[in-house]
Amino acid sequence: MDRYGLFINGQEEASAAHYIVMHKYRQEPLAEVAEASQKDLDYAVESAALAILKPWPVFERYRALERAADLLGQQAEAFARIIAQEAGKPLKDARVEVARGQQTLRYSALAARTLKGSEIPIAANPGSETRMAFTIRKPYGVTLAITPFNFPLNLVLHKVGPALAAGNPVVLKPAPAAPITSLHLARVLHAAGVPAGWINVVTGQGPEIGERLVQDSRVKLITFTGSAAVGQIIRAQAGLRPVLLELGNNSANIVHEDADIELAAKTLAARAYGYAGQVCIAVQRIYVQQKVWEPFRQAMVQATGKLVVGDPEDPATDVGPMINEAAAQRADLWYHEAVTAGARPIVSGARHGVMMPPILLEQVAPSMRVMSEEVFAPLAGLVPYQDVDQAFEWANQSRYGLQAGIFTKSLTVAMRAAKQLEVGGVMINDSSSYRADNMPYGGVKDSGIGREGPEFAVEEMTYPTVIVLNL
Repeated sequence: MDRYGLFINGQEEASAAHYIVMHKYRQEPLAEVAEASQKDLDYAVESAALAILKPWPVFERYRALERAADLLGQQAEAFARIIAQEAGKPLKDARVEVARGQQTLRYSALAARTLKGSEIPIAANPGSETRMAFTIRKPYGVTLAITPFNFPLNLVLHKVGPALAAGNPVVLKPAPAAPITSLHLARVLHAAGVPAGWINVVTGQGPEIGERLVQDSRVKLITFTGSAAVGQIIRAQAGLRPVLLELGNNSANIVHEDADIELAAKTLAARAYGYAGQVCIAVQRIYVQQKVWEPFRQAMVQATGKLVVGDPEDPATDVGPMINEAAAQRADLWYHEAVTAGARPIVSGARHGVMMPPILLEQVAPSMRVMSEEVFAPLAGLVPYQDVDQAFEWANQSRYGLQAGIFTKSLTVAMRAAKQLEVGGVMINDSSSYRADNMPYGGVKDSGIGREGPEFAVEEMTYPTVIVLNL
């Protein structure tokens, strides 16, 4: 069994304590990973704070990020295997994640090259005829990145890549369940030319690690992906420091009467149940126009039945394990709770440990937790509607607002959805799960604050300084 230390100030650091990271499908020990002490955390933050004092020119930043993308490509299969083992992600999806990670690095390199300020036309103000003003963008400083288990490479890169591009040294706290990918990534970044102190990875199980880092005054910017409850705590502890939060969701998807039924069913089944539904923009609530209810219902059942449930390291697998048994038990509890309250299973099966089969429910009510909260499991509910305005209203009843999807051939309906749905992204003739790595990604309401996507994240991770010349 491999043993991993921390990655601080350009090298691996031993730790006095370790914990076990489990193989998510086999449910056996995969590796021993360092449990960071307060001394380790201080060293990581101090290394980042000192790193920013040494100039790291922009051209060196983008070259390092581009080299990192190349090195990641050379190790693509090894990274995909690690993701499948420690996160339980089906291997074919893990391979896609690695390829997307390369894209994120390249977009981050481009963002470093193109970050710029702008001229402010102050000469139009009486008395300012001889003045010229423009802005430059400056990094905040030490950036704390706290990342989730479900995309242990690409979501990490969506924080680390733009932070480095902007000139912010990073202290990365990966999810305790899946930290190994981040430790390997730190080695890749260092080998690519990221200087010592600019990427530091601290690992550990306890929530106190994140709390101590958030409360450290040397941290100037915090970026977090995770639950809304934890996001609210971080925002309260951050004080006046900028915080970027990508939080929960229970994505609504609408199948209108003129939709391509086969496309909708195939897409929604894949995105409701792929990776056991452990994606914040996974399909969860499906609103179907009454005229196409029965044909869509049948197509959805057939598409779900074709999905392969099993070992994530098998290239054929679509649906792997939940991240741990506690998560599977919670989802199973919500499922049985909904059935007791009147929901009817169309597709179902028994949970076996961390393995939870795809579940499709009808006769679900908005008050059920499987509809009102983020289930983060392979479970979705079908609801019929008569008028599309009704579907929009039901979709907006959620306290979340990350992304939504709608299937329709009507440009009018599509644009009404774009304007009326209270979300950060509307996917037309696609599921709520679609994301390109260079698009602005983030939500409203309890789904968070700020936007990811390297070009947009770099803007969030810098601040403008205005310069006025009296000529």
